[in-house]
Amino acid sequence: MITHVSQPSADTTLDTVDVAIIGAGIVGLGHAYAALRRGLSVAIIERADSLTGASIRNFGHAGVAAQDAVAREYALASRVLWLQLAEEAGFWARESGCHVVARSGLELAVLRDFAATRSDEVSILSAQDICAALPVSPVDVRGGAFFSQDLQVNPREAGPAIARYLERIGASIHWRTSALSVKTGLIETSRGRVCAGEIIVATNHDIDQLYPEIAESREIVRCGLDMMRVAPPAPIVLPGPVLTGWSLLRYEGFAASPSLDQLRALLTAQEPDLVSLDINQMYTQLPDGSILVGDTHYRGVGVPPFQSEGSFAQLERITRDFFGWETFDVLERWQGVYASSPTSYVNLSPETGVTIATVTTGIGMSTGLGLAESNIASLFGELNNHQHDPLTVKEIV
Repeated sequence: MITHVSQPSADTTLDTVDVAIIGAGIVGLGHAYAALRRGLSVAIIERADSLTGASIRNFGHAGVAAQDAVAREYALASRVLWLQLAEEAGFWARESGCHVVARSGLELAVLRDFAATRSDEVSILSAQDICAALPVSPVDVRGGAFFSQDLQVNPREAGPAIARYLERIGASIHWRTSALSVKTGLIETSRGRVCAGEIIVATNHDIDQLYPEIAESREIVRCGLDMMRVAPPAPIVLPGPVLTGWSLLRYEGFAASPSLDQLRALLTAQEPDLVSLDINQMYTQLPDGSILVGDTHYRGVGVPPFQSEGSFAQLERITRDFFGWETFDVLERWQGVYASSPTSYVNLSPETGVTIATVTTGIGMSTGLGLAESNIASLFGELNNHQHDPLTVKEIV
């Protein structure tokens, strides 16, 4: 038996608002939050029935120190917004800072170069300091650093909590609704049209579904990654996110170090298999004590769904070595996907009243809220003290 699903008529209007946002990830939610705080009416269009993408599949690390240029500006703004939202929306967040473990003299040299540029928030630590702060194997530890401004949230909790909070203070979130086309003032969706003064397209890697020419011209592809959640063989405590020498190859803040190219060559010679996986060896701990482990990176217009067990075997190996564990239980494995391009952001207006806002590296959790605040401020002006009060927003909306 075939069931026919009725389609909305051409004149069905689903919503009429000041700001309509396509995508309920952190970047989309951040735009909604910034708009609501200015007393604007907001609708969010999300094709899934909940947050399922990159915003919940990550480490929950809001990294501030390692960002550079405009990404650093967005990260500093995001830090304030994360703490504000944690209080207002009621989710777990901690001003944990972040440790970096150096296991070679070159890694330590890069960190020392970096600390010279961030002396107010980066401290160089001795090997003894690192081993006292972290439950890591002391083998080959040469020292490290502490980044005081970095934050941590639980990614599986934070985004959904923000979405619920935005609904409570006035946002309309249209779940299970697909955006079919966008033009000035109008979004055609699978449930009818949404009329809006301003439209924000925050669909991350799926920007090619609405704007294929822009995705191609900006070389936006999908970056897939492998991650897992593990149970330590005995309870441990990580005071915050933990980065390694592999992380130093990834973030713009470290790029100016004269030692970075030598470090890249050293790691390539020592671990060519990890280089081929484009690894970022890092760890965070969830409130339940489990550890998030990752991650590998592979890119293409489409990301194959088939994950190699060899990638996970490498992640398991380096994790055993790092912590000095003989074995541990793997609780979950998953594939993350986010947008990737030669630049960190694609943030542009393809036509009047439409803004495409996409973080095209893996720093959406670190900088997405700041990007959103910047965009809404450009469109509608900066906040005044009265509008900043979330209780005022509840009354206005």
